[in-house]
Amino acid sequence: MEPLYQQTHKQVHEIQSHMARLETADKQSLHLVENEIQASIDQIFNHLERLEILSSKEPPNKRQNAKLRVDQLKYDVQHLQTALSNFQHRRYAREQQERQREALLSRTFTTNDSDTTIPMDDSLQFNSSLQKIHHGMDDLIGGGHSILEGLRAQRLTLKVGLPGDRDQAPCLGLLQQGLRRRSLTLPTCWACPTQ
Repeated sequence: MEPLYQQTHKQVHEIQSHMARLETADKQSLHLVENEIQASIDQIFNHLERLEILSSKEPPNKRQNAKLRVDQLKYDVQHLQTALSNFQHRRYAREQQERQREALLSRTFTTNDSDTTIPMDDSLQFNSSLQKIHHGMDDLIGGGHSILEGLRAQRLTLKVGLPGDRDQAPCLGLLQQGLRRRSLTLPTCWACPTQ
């Protein structure tokens, strides 16, 4: 186990030194350095799997220390993998910005046409339709309110104007005549108390 651990530890330090080369590498060799580092990290992960198996076979008094050393190496390699991923992400973002900058610089701009129109006809028609519906609903509610107020006033008038039984007949006749004009018929006076 010890020789494999020493070899893996040495590879981790080599990768750390290669990471410094990433910052100074030119664009042509950058991909080669990244691929080389990724291959080394993959190889170290394979060594770590083997080291985990070997550390579990160590004698009980050395097992905990061996597992701790393997876990520390695993943590270091994961840190290196994350650093490589972050570097690649920054590089991709930088390349994307450069492509966008080049596209903007190569684009030719022209002035706006003199007959520039903004297509707002559909929105204006929709808005005016909504306003008409809103006003129509207000008129409908207002009409219903005035009808209810009129019915309440008629009810009070009929109740107040009907003191006894002898006055019921003219009231019923007047009410039926008024309703016939509107093509409605009412068989009895609903406001008059029946006996």
